[in-house]
Amino acid sequence: MTTRREWGELPEQVRGAVESRTGPVVKAESASSGRNSEFAATLWTSQAVVFCKGITTASSLSVMHHNEISISPFLPRELAPRLLWHVEEEGWLLLGFEHVTGRHADLSPGSSDIPLVTDAVNVIARTPVSTNRRAMAVQWARVLKAEIHADPPDQASPWSVENVGELTAWAGRAPEHMDGSALIHTDLNPANFLISDTAQVVDWAWWRTGAAWIDPAFVLIRLIAAGHSPAQAEQWANRISGFRDADSDALTAFAASVLRLWERRFAATEATAAARVWARYRLGES
Repeated sequence: MTTRREWGELPEQVRGAVESRTGPVVKAESASSGRNSEFAATLWTSQAVVFCKGITTASSLSVMHHNEISISPFLPRELAPRLLWHVEEEGWLLLGFEHVTGRHADLSPGSSDIPLVTDAVNVIARTPVSTNRRAMAVQWARVLKAEIHADPPDQASPWSVENVGELTAWAGRAPEHMDGSALIHTDLNPANFLISDTAQVVDWAWWRTGAAWIDPAFVLIRLIAAGHSPAQAEQWANRISGFRDADSDALTAFAASVLRLWERRFAATEATAAARVWARYRLGES
């Protein structure tokens, strides 16, 4: 997590570089959410409103902002806010986005947001990417190699500890099913959907390419966290063609791998509890 800076705390030359794109900033309101940018704020000028975020270029997290720059030309207008400009000045990298209004998605059963989220996930699956591939299978294998053979953490559930051998065996198979050329956001949680009359998707810092079932599977876990049963969540995911066509073993392996990774990194969250519920369901347990 980064330390958040206010507009007035940015170096004068950096603010000047931004204002060369926007015109004089008359008001700046820092964002209350987000953890990977040292600066994130809505900027008002006499002519427009933009959302600006950025980071010092020396930070290891600056790669995330470069990732957003690289994918922005391929994102449809109806899917994501446009990247209008980016500036690199005095050791800072700042990105200026079209300002859009909306609230975070409600994924609870019966929510009217779910059809909008479904539409957005389908648009992602249909979006071609003709830039350097960032293979999800390679990245997932790298992370799993470092994590899954370690002992479960102290905060792991008793069920996960009792079944660690089976979970690890399944999890190790996940990368072999993840190859593909589909665009994947990889972090489709409710906070990354902005809901108005449509659902727009923000924070593309971790985009990858891979099998088209991966993003629906991430959303499926969030649906379980919001109160859906695993069967109901999978029924939703089957509305996405990439998920509907997925190999059953691929989904089981992925569910096990997500649980092993998330339980080691943030065991006590609702998302990890939901991943456990899905893994148990995939392994034939209640």
